[in-house]
Amino acid sequence: MASILHKERRKEVNMKNLIRKGLAFGVALSFLCSLILVVSHVQAEAKDSPAKININTASLAELQKLPRVGPQIAQRIVDFRKEHGKFKKIEEIMKIKGIGEKTFERIKDQITVGERAKTK
Repeated sequence: MASILHKERRKEVNMKNLIRKGLAFGVALSFLCSLILVVSHVQAEAKDSPAKININTASLAELQKLPRVGPQIAQRIVDFRKEHGKFKKIEEIMKIKGIGEKTFERIKDQITVGERAKTK
């Protein structure tokens, strides 16, 4: 009888150890999956966030990569730079015919004037 109880007790201990190991494995696996998701998200954001376009130095082709900026508006930006010098702040791009508040709102996170621009 004692040997049966001893075997049952050993089975019970083995089962508890198995459950503990399974729980530890599950927690470790969950942590690893979470870590992979975070890294994937960061990498996706980096790919989705291209470098900003410097409106003081960008070519016609580069300017046309901006939403709602086609060949005519890109040319107006270049002409404005030639006539007035560099943009001092990104909001000044709204002085260009065809770029109003709505377009500015779409492109403001994609443009820069680089370092502080000097006036002519």
